[in-house]
Amino acid sequence: MFMGEAFKGREGLTGKERPTNKMTLTFVDALIFIQRKVGYGGPFLMRQSSVKVAYKLAKTAIACLATEFAEKVLELCAICLEYKSKDSMFSHNNRTHKYCYSCMNKHVESKLLQGQLPECPHESCKFKLEIESCKKFLNKRLHDIMSTRIKEASIPPTQRVYCPFPKCSFLMSKTDLQNAASTSSHETWKRKCSKCRGRFCMNCKVPWHDKTKCSDYIKNFANQFVNEVELKSLAAKNRWRQCTKCMQMIELAAGCHHISCRCGYEFCYRCGGAWINKTATCSCPLWDLGYILYAE
Repeated sequence: MFMGEAFKGREGLTGKERPTNKMTLTFVDALIFIQRKVGYGGPFLMRQSSVKVAYKLAKTAIACLATEFAEKVLELCAICLEYKSKDSMFSHNNRTHKYCYSCMNKHVESKLLQGQLPECPHESCKFKLEIESCKKFLNKRLHDIMSTRIKEASIPPTQRVYCPFPKCSFLMSKTDLQNAASTSSHETWKRKCSKCRGRFCMNCKVPWHDKTKCSDYIKNFANQFVNEVELKSLAAKNRWRQCTKCMQMIELAAGCHHISCRCGYEFCYRCGGAWINKTATCSCPLWDLGYILYAE
């Protein structure tokens, strides 16, 4: 192994500045000790065992320097445990919980699709994520869903009204719709969707049935498809579950048995038992592997 002018002092190792890493200092001290021990008179040879030790120290020192450099320009994501550029990292007000945009996007999407408003991923942090701070990593679809979830959270479950037209389903409040009531006596329940402008009946939550009472319309509507007995049979065959609060039929396509209905009611899909404060009141298993492993 050859030693030259570069090892005359600690500052001479890189030619720029004094090393700050302890491993690097140890390596330089070892080289300086060897130089002084044998005396420097130009290139000289060392034993193979000493070369191996020096090589190992050099390799470790370089790795430490690389890590030190990475920590200056990169940040560690606490979810994927990968170093990412500081420009692609997310952190909220306290600046201590930091995650990359990719992991945050998956976290927010998962919570939104469960009908929840996303919080900071840190286990003990209850900080509610704000839509403005999430704009950098959310696509338009997730941005729209998050906007809807925020609006849902601002309206009590009993006050929520959804547009009955499948291509719309816009969320409104009963309070706002009351102010838009028709003055005509036979159109007491007639309302207009704020988004698609479609007219619907707020009482039975279906498209507007002109000159037909709500009770007659629902009866005729049901007869067009199937009677109540056949409907229950179909629901049992397909393992559908009816929300006991808003009476909507729900089908579990994938995921766990914990259901959060859009009316705000939470229940077990398997037995229908209520969930209170995010805790099941039944002893059913949380999931069925068939809905987890084979869901598309």
